[in-house]
Amino acid sequence: MKIMVINPNTTESMTMHLAHALEPLKGPGVELTVVNPAHGPVSIESAYDEALCIPPILELVKQAERDGYDAVVIACFSDPGLHAARELVAIPVVGIQEATLHVAAQLGFRFTITTTFAKRVPAKIESVELAGMGARLASVRPLDMTVLEMDREPARTKARLMEVAEMAAKEDGAEVVILGCAGLAGYAEEVEAAIGMKVLDPSPIALKTAEMLVSLGLRHSKRGLFAQPPVKLIK
Repeated sequence: MKIMVINPNTTESMTMHLAHALEPLKGPGVELTVVNPAHGPVSIESAYDEALCIPPILELVKQAERDGYDAVVIACFSDPGLHAARELVAIPVVGIQEATLHVAAQLGFRFTITTTFAKRVPAKIESVELAGMGARLASVRPLDMTVLEMDREPARTKARLMEVAEMAAKEDGAEVVILGCAGLAGYAEEVEAAIGMKVLDPSPIALKTAEMLVSLGLRHSKRGLFAQPPVKLIK
């Protein structure tokens, strides 16, 4: 089984961080490749950043299918280009946000999502509502840190996550905390042990979801939402 994980930003240190966190978790016989596009934003922290990163993501997804990969994971908590990617290829494409929301809802009644700054809170709430899971959302809590800071300052980031998670439990009634950024890969175990509540790391969840879909021979339906797009001239 071959799985490609795409870091949609161009920061290679984050790609290496993801690879380091995911490699020990892959299943037996799984060949894992973690890549990032050559062009695009260095981090994804706005709707504009998301729009910029989508065309390079789609090219990597198409290349993955051509190269014989069995599934693709888009490792950004905004799931940029997820539906378009599913239209383009026959192999499963998993978004870390979508996969983790569904797992969180099975592990506790209400969950909190961490994000970068307060300005991103409305976008996260909207994403959960669009997924049909608004009733399960306890809160979205900003860390007041950039994506790049989360990646390169793990000790500071984990301390802030512990603080925010405890506030979410006490003030919002959260039973599960979702680390809402791929740059937080590998941090969940330590944070969970410190605070005593369930903390979810989206990238490993998405990887295991991809492995499950492939092992069961499951693919996205092409009957409607993810139907192959019509071939047309683009000027």
